[in-house]
Amino acid sequence: MIDVFSWPTPNGHKVHILLEECALPYRAHPVNIGTGDQFQPDFLAISPNNKIPALTDPDGPDGRPISLFESGAILLYLAGKTGRFLPEGVRERYEVLQWLMFQMGGVGPMLGQNHHFRQYAPEKLPYAIDRYTNEARRLYGVIDRRLAASPWLGGKEYSIADIATWPWLRNWKNQGIELSDYPHLQAWFHAIEERPAVQQGVKVLADLRKPITDERSREILFGKTQYERR
Repeated sequence: MIDVFSWPTPNGHKVHILLEECALPYRAHPVNIGTGDQFQPDFLAISPNNKIPALTDPDGPDGRPISLFESGAILLYLAGKTGRFLPEGVRERYEVLQWLMFQMGGVGPMLGQNHHFRQYAPEKLPYAIDRYTNEARRLYGVIDRRLAASPWLGGKEYSIADIATWPWLRNWKNQGIELSDYPHLQAWFHAIEERPAVQQGVKVLADLRKPITDERSREILFGKTQYERR
């Protein structure tokens, strides 16, 4: 039985979705990032960067237990374990991997900053909001142009590149985006949204998440707690 230590955020959702798509048995353990669970020693032992998600699998690639952090690494591990959602052909595999890296290095960090400055920052700074909103629009445009030429981000088949990217676009309204401005992306988004495993994946732990409204949670997520040596 795989154990996933997570919270219902985009990075958590992508792992929940892949576990559901692969029909792998797993237990989801909540790591409440608003109350500081991510700084507990047991969690840091498997996720030293104090970020969710993390995963442990008693049946690792050599028959021994393995633990992993970083959502992209976890997706690659699960795809390798099951032989699904990552092509076997070398050329096709790298086509998927480049779009997975695009999500990890661009979509996630930039939309994360977009959310922070538009939704959570104590001061609404026009420069920061404009910068990250414009970058969000640029990234949406990159995805839309890709999907004008390809049915899925990684090529002909639905893959971990799509699974990684889709959760980050769910809150497009809060990103200063109008989805209809990107028709190819919009069609892709709704096609993924209709998949039963995706619908189940986004429900995992979702009933535990509450809006971030108190100052203590804001301090844990965005304040000095993040930078204290542990």
